[in-house]
Amino acid sequence: MEDPQSKEPAGEAVAPALLESPRPEGGEEPPRPSTEETQQCKFDGRETKGSKFITSSASDFSDPVYKEIAITNGCINRMSKEELRAKLSEFKLETRGVKDVLKKRLKNYYKKQKLMLKESNCADGYYDYICIIDFEATCEEGNPPEFVHEIIEFPVVLLNTHTLEIEDTFQQYVRPEINTQLSDFCISLTGITQDQVDRADTFPQVLKKVIDWMKLKELGTKYKYSLLTDGSWDMSKFLNIQCQLSRLKYPPFAKKWINIRKSYGNFYKVPRSQTKLTIMLEKLGMDYDGRPHCGLDDSKNIARIAVRMLQDGCELRINEKMHAGQLMSVSSSLPIEGTPPPQMPHSRK
Repeated sequence: MEDPQSKEPAGEAVAPALLESPRPEGGEEPPRPSTEETQQCKFDGRETKGSKFITSSASDFSDPVYKEIAITNGCINRMSKEELRAKLSEFKLETRGVKDVLKKRLKNYYKKQKLMLKESNCADGYYDYICIIDFEATCEEGNPPEFVHEIIEFPVVLLNTHTLEIEDTFQQYVRPEINTQLSDFCISLTGITQDQVDRADTFPQVLKKVIDWMKLKELGTKYKYSLLTDGSWDMSKFLNIQCQLSRLKYPPFAKKWINIRKSYGNFYKVPRSQTKLTIMLEKLGMDYDGRPHCGLDDSKNIARIAVRMLQDGCELRINEKMHAGQLMSVSSSLPIEGTPPPQMPHSRK
């Protein structure tokens, strides 16, 4: 469910450079060339028409591969959108998206290729699976501050990071216990009917089914995995409040997750206002597939964004967590940690 508000709770004090800055793309870009230094760029021995070659200085990274990456980045920066698409098509890469996305995609392709030649890049430390979750909750028009949101749809999309395909999905509706009657606004927004929630299990019962499903997938035991959400509120608000209402402790396996909005903004260098689900899809050259505000359809579309980001070279990693009931940021300098095996949380006293 999309965040009702754009303001995020304050997190722990972590250096801004660690939270917001994307990974460097192979060193500083060399200075613009003089007229005498200009010539055509070469990619893998082939010239790129209309682009310029930039000479690099002796003060670049000591390993020559970083000079090559910096030179290539400079060439890509001066390519037209048509040239970018032609080059991406040549390498059988996705050609949809705005110009900045196309540049990022091509830069990361070359960077990956050059670094793979430099040394074998072992990916054993990365997640085998990413579980995308996008709750739907009870709501009223105008989002009154005193209204208590209860989860009414619990979807999970299982994304295999090796094949970059959705391997399986889980979906269960949930019966609310405080505001048992859905508002007309909620029914219209989510498409969830009163009959569907009346026949559904309570949240603790559905949570147990989710955990059993995740155990069958051997997540956290055989396979390394992480959760991923579209924003902070699914975990920090909706799940947090629901666990309190259901007298459950907050489940340890859901205490850390990937906020894809934050990852997208940092990777493609765009402001927070351009990280809404529909805007991210549009900027990546995709249309929404399904019914908006259906939790399962939202989760599938979020998975499509995650796949495209992984293809573009983004290392999606945990960047938020719950600690002592508060939302906090996770530093990107920390090693990639897998999420613990899912276990049913204990009841609150």
